[in-house]
Amino acid sequence: MPDFITPQPVEPGDQVAVIAPASNAPESARFVYDLGLTRMREVFDLEPIEYPTATADPEWLADNPEARAEDIMSAFRDSDISAVIANIGGHDQLTVLPYLDGDVLRKHPTRFYGWSDNTNLALFLWNQGIVSYYGGSTLLEYAMDGEMFDYTTEYLRRALFEDSIGEWTEAELFTDEAGDWESPDSVETTREIEQSGGRIWRGGEETVSGRIWGGCYEVLVEQFLADRYVPNPDTLNGAVLALETSELIPDPAVMRANLRALGERGLLERFDGVLVGRAAARSHAEDNPEEWRAGYRERQRDAITDVLETYNPNAPAVFNCEFGHTYPTCPVPIGGEVEIEPSTRSIRLL
Repeated sequence: MPDFITPQPVEPGDQVAVIAPASNAPESARFVYDLGLTRMREVFDLEPIEYPTATADPEWLADNPEARAEDIMSAFRDSDISAVIANIGGHDQLTVLPYLDGDVLRKHPTRFYGWSDNTNLALFLWNQGIVSYYGGSTLLEYAMDGEMFDYTTEYLRRALFEDSIGEWTEAELFTDEAGDWESPDSVETTREIEQSGGRIWRGGEETVSGRIWGGCYEVLVEQFLADRYVPNPDTLNGAVLALETSELIPDPAVMRANLRALGERGLLERFDGVLVGRAAARSHAEDNPEEWRAGYRERQRDAITDVLETYNPNAPAVFNCEFGHTYPTCPVPIGGEVEIEPSTRSIRLL
């Protein structure tokens, strides 16, 4: 496992780089992006600096992975920048990684915030020993319809301005409803909110701690297939796996098969604990009814539990954690230390 650096906290009034290292919103949804920048300024007292990719067309970004990499490198090298914030996820950030210089990133550690397809960059930074934050994207948390969740605001503040996040409590409410990017009036409305039901604990009962590795399940599958940036398995010994699924709503049976394959490779047994984000069960394309959504989340939990019972039964697994593709969120430090205490049902991001 590399020697990790947690980049220095951000200070109120600092400049933060806004980039699109994965994809972007279409021009028709520019009002969502503008709201995100406004919230950075007015809620968090940050000064967003827009890099070339920040407002670039999504199709152009897809054709120019080297330009996306250049924005990443430029933002990290800039001594006036205290944090780098991704606009949103995407589908092909894996193609950006060959253009990154890990040595340069290591010499200029900067707090990075982004999730979903940005799992690729987070794991690249892990390999350089740089802690990054899985959450806090311009077009998503900052630009939440209506107003930001108080929960998101609290934990984003900690992830920006503190050395560590500390006690990670569960949220009482959540939504997985997709945002409306069709009309500027939509930013005044509030998404459908549900009771969270709390976290669900399964598996081992012993307190464990370790550095967090992981991110979006679909991206992790790509990473293992490419097999270019996955760390030496020995470096994962004693780590804690973070896992969440996207709005693609992957079939739990397929998840079970893929995770089983990782178990057969001897990978799952290396993790001392598992954190699973609350699963999104609807999207722009699929607005599934509430009963179906609840059933999907249960089937996903059962699939993951079944595999862990076979390959790592002593690892505590905590489901419905607040990170990933449902809201509110806490920016989880990838590479940062976490302590999971089943006896008190508590999680601390150290």
